[in-house]
Amino acid sequence: RLLQFAARTMSLAPWVQPQSSASGLKLLNSLTRKKEAFVPQSGNSVRWYSCGPTVYDASHMGHARSYISFDILRRILQDYFGFDVEYVMNITDLDDKIILKARRRYLVGKYIEALPPTEQVLADVSQAHADLTKKATTEEDPDKRKMHENTLKAFDAALATYKGKEPALPADLLALAEAVREPLSVLLDKRDGHTITDHSIFTAVTQQYEREFFDDMRALNVRAPDVLTRVTEYIPEIVTYVEKIIENKFAYASNGSVYFDTVAFASHPDHKYAKLVPEAAGNIAALAEGEGELSCGQGEKRNPSDFALWKASKPGEPFWDSPWGQGRPGWHIECSVMASDIIGQTMDIHTGGVDLKFPHHDNELAQSEAHYGNQQWVNYFLHSGHLMIEGLKMSKSLKNFITIRDALKKYTARQLRFAFLISQWNATLDYSDAGMTQALQREKMFNEFFLNIKAVTRGKSAEFQRMTAPERVLLDALRAAKSNVHAALCDNIDTAGALQALQELIGATNVYLREAEKAGRTADANLLRQIGTWITSILRVFGLIEDGSAIGFPLGAQAAGEDAIMPDLLEFAALRDQLRLKAREMKDQLALLECDRIRDEFLPPLGVRLEDKDKGPAVVKLVDKDELMKEKEREAAEREEKARQKAEAARKRAEEAAAKLAQSKINPLDMFRSRTAEFSQFDAEGLPTHNADGTEVSKSGRKKLEKEQKAQEKLYKQYLETAAKEGGSA
Repeated sequence: RLLQFAARTMSLAPWVQPQSSASGLKLLNSLTRKKEAFVPQSGNSVRWYSCGPTVYDASHMGHARSYISFDILRRILQDYFGFDVEYVMNITDLDDKIILKARRRYLVGKYIEALPPTEQVLADVSQAHADLTKKATTEEDPDKRKMHENTLKAFDAALATYKGKEPALPADLLALAEAVREPLSVLLDKRDGHTITDHSIFTAVTQQYEREFFDDMRALNVRAPDVLTRVTEYIPEIVTYVEKIIENKFAYASNGSVYFDTVAFASHPDHKYAKLVPEAAGNIAALAEGEGELSCGQGEKRNPSDFALWKASKPGEPFWDSPWGQGRPGWHIECSVMASDIIGQTMDIHTGGVDLKFPHHDNELAQSEAHYGNQQWVNYFLHSGHLMIEGLKMSKSLKNFITIRDALKKYTARQLRFAFLISQWNATLDYSDAGMTQALQREKMFNEFFLNIKAVTRGKSAEFQRMTAPERVLLDALRAAKSNVHAALCDNIDTAGALQALQELIGATNVYLREAEKAGRTADANLLRQIGTWITSILRVFGLIEDGSAIGFPLGAQAAGEDAIMPDLLEFAALRDQLRLKAREMKDQLALLECDRIRDEFLPPLGVRLEDKDKGPAVVKLVDKDELMKEKEREAAEREEKARQKAEAARKRAEEAAAKLAQSKINPLDMFRSRTAEFSQFDAEGLPTHNADGTEVSKSGRKKLEKEQKAQEKLYKQYLETAAKEGGSA
């Protein structure tokens, strides 16, 4: 029966395009696996639902991959294409992972707070160690097995430290319990988890991590949703929704739980199961993982592929009353109910990470269409690509698990966003040093361009001047950039292509400025401002600029005082130029060094960059002082790294030269005699005749040895000649 079910679901379902006026935008629709013209179902209004986080742990770069990507898409649809977007997101605050995390954290906290007698603690620690050892040896998933092995190593180290204490003090026992807190919590939950009755234990975890999640999103400059829903606020609606699916004969009750009947749904002529990943419809392992660690298993189901809409709660789990007894929602039904409540029976866009395609999103589609009796609950399903860390899957077992807060300690939100923009939103993104270097370079290119535009146009009249040939060329470049950016964004929101178009315009502008300076011609300030303003507006659409700056990135606290302080800075720079010119005439090196020190040490902490020119006055640029200091730190780090590499290369060359010199001093007649592990007898020329085991050296082996000896003769001869020239003796 499972094989028949899988066979019926192996092809993609028909997709019906909404009927309305098209915008020119095409999006990669996971439902068809093709780029489809984007047509909202109701004029200019876009109803969009995005799967939010399950709040049981710190937000990581995998979350950033999805939420920054969708923030970019949302901004472009709203601020570039002009759609009226209603963005709905949920918080999963009820889930098997949350239940386990909350119980374990609570139980181990109470345990350590009121530490039992030494004998009991040691017995519990021993049992936790045995359980962990079993997990490490029986786990089939390589990543999870590696994680258990790493935890076991840390566990063994903690035990060794404790056993090394003679005699052990109460503080040592406490330190041991703290060191093995995680595996100890698993043991305590297995033993006492069923005793938990206080629901606040669960909400304490979800409320903490929800706050942290939104703090992280604000730090990443991700816009808040228009509507936020939480699972625990939707229990009555979920019960009613499930009742309707049962009424429509696509679900059934079993032992206090309710399961979706995938075979009945797939057999219906108006429905299709696993629309997104039909080839995975019979993947029982993936389905089981979607059911959660606390699932009751297959015994209650009619079909192996059926999934829970409502779970009968076991002791120690949160519960609500329902027609089927006390229980809680299944994972997949939560999104269907919350999205339907806010958006209705059909939505324009549904987004989520690519890892959610099957079974989560496929099950969402099935149960929603079973509830409404329609064939297309979602018109466009968009999935962000995977995130890799230096080419590897992000995993605690690989010790490359990076939280958003860790990433923001190293890079700014703008730099991280640049990294996401230069990669297609639906492609795999590799978060790596090389990728971030590329992002930093792109940021620096734009920043330098903005600073140059500001410097060139500062104080210039707003009066229009007649366009000559160079201005016409630059104007054509601006027109081409606008056209290319639009084409890129229409093509599945290709931000990498759009950035490339902007980069080409910057290149054309830089050529124009160099030629104008070389020819002594006044650059067209109005055209340059127009270019700078337009590029700024596109970067603002991408979420790289949040303030109202006409041109360029914001300057933080300095921004408000830029107009006021710039005249004084220009006067100061002009005075320094005069002193520098006089010092050059008088060849006063101390004065020149002092001018350099002002430029390199005194002004950067104030957010001021001076760029000396061979001809003309120094260019004054006001930049974000924090970013400027980080830039200086990076430059210093790069210099140190280059110096280290240079020293390392010199050391290797010296070692190679020393080894070569030592090798050249060996007389060819003696070169094999020290290799007694290989040879036992030698002829008059020092060539081996017998191997170490007494057998004769083969003819081919002898030829190889003769070749080695001839090469050594050449080296030895060169050594003797050099020694003779230097007056030494061989």
